[in-house]
Amino acid sequence: MQDNKLKNEIEQELQSHPDQSYSVEKLADDLNYHGSSAFKLIVSELAALERDRAVVVTGNGDFKINPSELKLEGIFHSNPKGFGFVRYDDELPDAFIAPDETMHAMNLDKVEIQITKPGEKDSDRGPQAKVVNILEHHYTHVVGEFRQTDDDHGYLGQVILKDKKLSGLKFYVVDAGLHPTPGEVVTADITEYPSNEHPDYMVGIVKQVIGSVDDPGIDILQVVYAHDVPSQFPEDVLEEADAIPDHVLPEETKGREDITDQDLVTIDGESSKDLDDAVTAWKLPNGNYHLGVHIADVSHYVKQGTLLDREAYKRGTSVYLTDRVIPMLPRRLSNGICSLNEGQLRLCLSCDMEINQQGKVIKKRIHPSVMKSKARMTYTAVNNILESKDKKTREEYHDLVPMFETMAELHRILYKQRKRRGAIDFDDDEAEIIMNKEGKPVDIKLRTRGLAERMIESFMLAANETVAETYYKLKVPFIYRVHETPDPTRVKDFFEFLTAFGIEVKADPDHLTPKTLQNILGKVKGLPEETMVSVMMLRSLQQAKYSDKCVGHFGLGAKYYTHFTSPIRRYPDLFVHRLIHYYEDNGINDETRQTYADQVGEVAVHCSETERRGVDTERDVDSMMKAEYMTQHIGEEYDAVVSSVMKFGMFVELPNTVEGLIHISKMDDDYYEYVEKYMALVGRNTRRTYKIGQTLRVKCVAADVDQMTVDFEIVKPEDAPLSELLPKQEHKNDKHHHSGKHSDGKNRRQSYKNQDRRKNGKKGHSFKIRTKPSNSRKK
Repeated sequence: MQDNKLKNEIEQELQSHPDQSYSVEKLADDLNYHGSSAFKLIVSELAALERDRAVVVTGNGDFKINPSELKLEGIFHSNPKGFGFVRYDDELPDAFIAPDETMHAMNLDKVEIQITKPGEKDSDRGPQAKVVNILEHHYTHVVGEFRQTDDDHGYLGQVILKDKKLSGLKFYVVDAGLHPTPGEVVTADITEYPSNEHPDYMVGIVKQVIGSVDDPGIDILQVVYAHDVPSQFPEDVLEEADAIPDHVLPEETKGREDITDQDLVTIDGESSKDLDDAVTAWKLPNGNYHLGVHIADVSHYVKQGTLLDREAYKRGTSVYLTDRVIPMLPRRLSNGICSLNEGQLRLCLSCDMEINQQGKVIKKRIHPSVMKSKARMTYTAVNNILESKDKKTREEYHDLVPMFETMAELHRILYKQRKRRGAIDFDDDEAEIIMNKEGKPVDIKLRTRGLAERMIESFMLAANETVAETYYKLKVPFIYRVHETPDPTRVKDFFEFLTAFGIEVKADPDHLTPKTLQNILGKVKGLPEETMVSVMMLRSLQQAKYSDKCVGHFGLGAKYYTHFTSPIRRYPDLFVHRLIHYYEDNGINDETRQTYADQVGEVAVHCSETERRGVDTERDVDSMMKAEYMTQHIGEEYDAVVSSVMKFGMFVELPNTVEGLIHISKMDDDYYEYVEKYMALVGRNTRRTYKIGQTLRVKCVAADVDQMTVDFEIVKPEDAPLSELLPKQEHKNDKHHHSGKHSDGKNRRQSYKNQDRRKNGKKGHSFKIRTKPSNSRKK
């Protein structure tokens, strides 16, 4: 029996029941430890805990947790109704905080809590607690339109808050900073947070005017500022970028392999301007394939510790929004010397691979090189060559057509190899929002991924895996892209969900393989349940992240994986290049292994955080633009698919990826009950049934741009399928519980989002590969 394990179990038991006192015998029984040796160990650990003041001894000789030790730290997640939850332990359920116990903490504040009521044993219901201290405020500033109103309470005016996480709060401006004009969009620092004296408002100083409320694109800029995404490069950073030559100097090619004679091409979207990867392929005499993936050597220009490097690290990633890109590097680099532009000499890091007919990399070489792109190809052109067999395009690139056909062969081999090892292939539609000159959305189109897009994805995956495996086996500090094995509890819940639909899975949740999940998707492919199963499977997965530990990529079925192929737009790739150069130049020994040993973990955590910030910003802008687009289509009908079902209604998705809520109060043809086992809403009287993946006809009834939401209602509820999922009720015609009584309305949206995160994984569930941006995202 490990003493540390026993000590933790004793502390957890006492903390879970702070009002109880325990004899040694009771504690041993509750922890299921028996025998004299276990009894002695418990006594010994209790004595140590008493010395550490973690427990106290009662008057009758029993033990209980020291009340002063019940303070725990965590992140507060607010709900519009005033209550909240605090995540204080990755393994334990969140603590519930009642509205009058929050100390006015705001969403994502770091707080200290005290447990007031323990969680229920053998239940996923967490404890109740109260906030006793706000350790760190998440919000330090706000963004919004400045207005002057009749209820400004003597302040200069108000900043109108659109952030849905701050709903219900006002923000007053003091006469100490800038004096903006009504209608200007400003940033303001918070000087006073909600308190007992003013629970419903904050106070602050205007620091910057970022534009006028009528300026095109100002709505997107507000989202960018709200997420703290750096959008302007400091002058000294731009000056440092301007000092870099716009062409490769002769002395820079020394020590690099000259590959300018190879047929190297870039393949990207039409609007892409930061071209960071070039590829080539040919068939070898032995029947194998040579694949060359050549990546812009950004680390040659962005030296460690420079202003450019510090700014790139701060940004972490380029952020791709509907009508603009916020780049990680100044455009002089990203679109210039670091971009593999056609016909221009460029510095690269190359990954040359020999791949056999089974898709295995049997030889590889990673080395610095100097290259020149033969052609700036687009996905459209390559798809015309390979899929459409377009005569005009094939004639235009007749010298390269044989190479593209070889690439297509190699892609199919690599794809089959990934499928054999169990890589999970989710069909994930991506929307392109078409904007007019005024920055308003006028159309939403689906991007289709053709053979060219999938082919480049295969090549980037192969290079990323090869680089990761090479440096893992060299046992050097490195950064990996990891996707951990799903939590067994969530997998078990997913399997139980499948069982409810007649899908039997013979697998151990504690030893899950990606092949198991791939087989499940294969079973439901083409069936009505396919969408529902895909959604629930995604929710059972972990979120991909960067790490200094190589634990593999579950979704790809890869033992080794990193990000090597996009150093123009991702800092981890740039840092990986820097590591490769360092080990190439200095060799690998105990001394060089220590150089970056203390840095890689910190860089990995930071890059994961900036990636999440970028993804959240992109999603919010997309949601806002989709809501604005739908304001032009109120009253119109659409075919839709149910994407989520909750107690308070269901979310539906249109073919163009617009998602919105049908609140249960709008489902007034019956009283609908939520059947959790099947994640379905079933009419008590009619037995009309709605489940994930189901198609239905809907009408758009509202769209709120500020809240980024869209509301729908069902057009013909009588067309809904019937089921016997709901047990028969004795009082079927009882009208007392009409669905219209569910009147908590739009406030439930954020409740849904918070519940969904907690229920389906505290750390999210996305593991998008995103080897490079698709057509219009890379500019």
